[in-house]
Amino acid sequence: MRLLFTLSLLLAGSTLHAEIPPKFRTDADGRYSAEEAKKLVGKEKDTVLQWFQLIDGEFPPEGSAHAIAGELIWMDHLERRFHLRVDRDDTQDRAVWDLAVDATMLPYGSIYNQGAPAAIQDIPLGTHLHGLFYWRASSDTTPPPPGPFNRKTPDVDFRRCFRIEDDFSHYARQGQLWKIDAVDLALKKLTATLHHEGKAVGEPKIFDLLSHTRVFQGNGFGTLDSLKKDQTVLFNLTWVTQYGPGRLTDIWVDEPARQLATANQMERHRNHTRERGLAGWVGVVDDEAETVTITFFGGVNPKLFDELSLTNGEPMGWPLSKEADDPNAPKGTIAVALENLMTYDPVNDRKGGNILAIEKVPVEPGSGGVRIKVKCDMMLEGFRPRRIVRFYPATWKVESLPREEKFEGRE
Repeated sequence: MRLLFTLSLLLAGSTLHAEIPPKFRTDADGRYSAEEAKKLVGKEKDTVLQWFQLIDGEFPPEGSAHAIAGELIWMDHLERRFHLRVDRDDTQDRAVWDLAVDATMLPYGSIYNQGAPAAIQDIPLGTHLHGLFYWRASSDTTPPPPGPFNRKTPDVDFRRCFRIEDDFSHYARQGQLWKIDAVDLALKKLTATLHHEGKAVGEPKIFDLLSHTRVFQGNGFGTLDSLKKDQTVLFNLTWVTQYGPGRLTDIWVDEPARQLATANQMERHRNHTRERGLAGWVGVVDDEAETVTITFFGGVNPKLFDELSLTNGEPMGWPLSKEADDPNAPKGTIAVALENLMTYDPVNDRKGGNILAIEKVPVEPGSGGVRIKVKCDMMLEGFRPRRIVRFYPATWKVESLPREEKFEGRE
């Protein structure tokens, strides 16, 4: 009887715990702008949930970001910074339509294009994107993008981006496809309904076709004549909410075309990462033992982590911590990086040695779920807890990056 009573208490406790709402504001609670926040005084501030504030060196909790969709209208790929013209919706006053958010990718922020990880420069300007954002840092005094009569979008303070993705990636990630209901080439209109597991999601939408809309079919190109009723497609858009659901820029009309696009983008980003190193932040540092622990960020193809355990029989000048260390063991080097993931001069500035441990860790939002412990031949000032680094496994050839990608000499 006592055992049953204890179990019932545990079950009741777990149920109550599951029902406890998050201690931060979410999109389900509705909008809450900076202007509204300024109007609250005294104890009033304690009665309203605030948006989650990021903590340095910690990944954010699940569901704590604010969703914003809009069009990519400007980017600085070196700083991983961009402007997103926010979509119109019914909650906005007309006076703040079409105004932009100036956002910067978080170090562990991820970018997806055509269903695979990407660099921001892989996404064409004008592409409609879906994003997750966090409130700006308290020290951030950057003025908003200029708007008419100094107007600002209600989302102006969400300046730190956790994830952006094109429409292709957004719907593919959720296992959704658009089913074509009708095509009118004379009027350049395409009617489609979103489907999930064969069932319609929402009402049909009428999209605009362009004479230059690209159609991908099989392992090549199709034409607008290739678009047929009942096809299940993915597409990318521009001018969303400007004059309706949006203009179609690219359409993938079958699974082979979609798989080819994703595979190509995946390989493009794998090469991009191999040339610049796996990004992560430093955890535990032991100066006496000269070891550094790194937790890698997500947003990359997980197969890249498998290359950490590969060995290079020929050291090729890779530094070892001691002569007694096994030259054929997995090893690699670390380069100090900035918040924007830029390095200084990785060809000459890397330090490292044998990888002492590779372990799986719980996957959190922003985390790649992999942590390593590296023995270093020399400890650099940048090898400190919560600092950003790039790691190069010994099998990756490290070549000098283009001049503009190196932060060397900019201090």
